Amino acid sequence: MVTHKSFAKPFILAPLKIIGNFFIITQLIETYFSTARKLRIDTEFVTPGQRLGYAADYNQGPGAYERDGLLYASVVGQRYIDPAKDGQLPTISVSKDKEQSAVPEVGSVITGKVMRVAPHQAVIAIMVVGQVPCKEDFMGVIRLQDVRAAEKDKVKIYNSFRPGDIVKAEVISLGDARSYFLSTAKNELGVIFATSVAGATMVPISWQEMQCPKTKTIELRKCAKPE
Repeated sequence: MVTHKSFAKPFILAPLKIIGNFFIITQLIETYFSTARKLRIDTEFVTPGQRLGYAADYNQGPGAYERDGLLYASVVGQRYIDPAKDGQLPTISVSKDKEQSAVPEVGSVITGKVMRVAPHQAVIAIMVVGQVPCKEDFMGVIRLQDVRAAEKDKVKIYNSFRPGDIVKAEVISLGDARSYFLSTAKNELGVIFATSVAGATMVPISWQEMQCPKTKTIELRKCAKPE
């Protein structure tokens, strides 16, 4: 014979079981997000050529390169540090960020890539405005007279920029409908990342020269003053 007490027992236990399962699931979710937060830490937006840390302290990950014992960013994006595992050093990397967007304005400092050079100007694909990457395609030009502040009559575009160089420049005018007018006349503006003919990341040795660490060949550039 089924009593009221035995009949009610499953209905009493069921809510307790649901509460128990909910607690377990909650703990699992908290553990998951806690672990996820630990997987990648110390995020910071960086641009090519920006210093990330010391090579002695980190393993080099994607989007980073080593020069003279220091690690630098090679792409635009977020810096991440993956914690050390099995006695190894933590790994530092840069991951491209596609969520944010920015629009160049007069006075903005941009980071861009030299797409092509002509006798009177260099064409730049704008990648970053300030510290925010661009989702849209913006183009700019650095005209002969805007390369540097002194001896403008002696400036040659090909001795200042090469296709593939990463430059930091200031927006000085909205230009025409197709591109912005940019300037690298200030000391802190100019080439911040360049690759030699031999394929090595070059090192600035003066405001107008960079050297290949492999071949020791010197190439002319309008270099940005190192930060």
